[in-house]
Amino acid sequence: MSAPDEATLRGAIIAACRDMNAAGVNHGTSGNISVRFGDRMLITPSATAYAAMTPDMIASMPLEGGGADGPLKPSTEWPFHLALYRARPDIGAIVHAHPTFATALSICRRPIPPVHYMIAAFGGDSVSVADYALFGSTALAEAVVRAMRDRFACLMANHGALAAGDSLATALWRMIELETLARQYGEALRIGEPVLLSQPEMAEAVERIRGYGQPGD
Repeated sequence: MSAPDEATLRGAIIAACRDMNAAGVNHGTSGNISVRFGDRMLITPSATAYAAMTPDMIASMPLEGGGADGPLKPSTEWPFHLALYRARPDIGAIVHAHPTFATALSICRRPIPPVHYMIAAFGGDSVSVADYALFGSTALAEAVVRAMRDRFACLMANHGALAAGDSLATALWRMIELETLARQYGEALRIGEPVLLSQPEMAEAVERIRGYGQPGD
């Protein structure tokens, strides 16, 4: 199967933005999405309503540094998108949002421990919290890269959440799954002390999750 062309990816980014809001994991224009395209990244523009977004508005930026091409400024969060693509060749798409339950945990600086086997979908036995830094800053980009080491999602202290994948569909799926787990964990904390899965149990889940889905996904 050939790789999607640029026009297809631009349209897919807009569709994913709208799907993200429809799924309730983001509100307004607070989220942003990017996709790796060769030696560049395509990223949503800053402060632009998804309903009004058109493919030509998607900014294009070189991965090795340089200004953005496009009629609008790229998302103010472009530094951590760029830093992740540079640090992680296995990442092909990034979804950032401010989902209610994941953000609530980030405000409490509380990582998600192994409370459910689907934690394995993020590459390990927990989802960590990236240190707080000003949005759009180099410091935040560095904190996100640290928190994402060997993982495909993280919370961002007093900010929101981030999910990544080899494709845009996978990154968006992980963001929705992350918010679902954050809500479940929050509800469990209200009931009592959550029982965590053991390290062997999580290792087994991580191995099993590698084959999750249909061939070609």
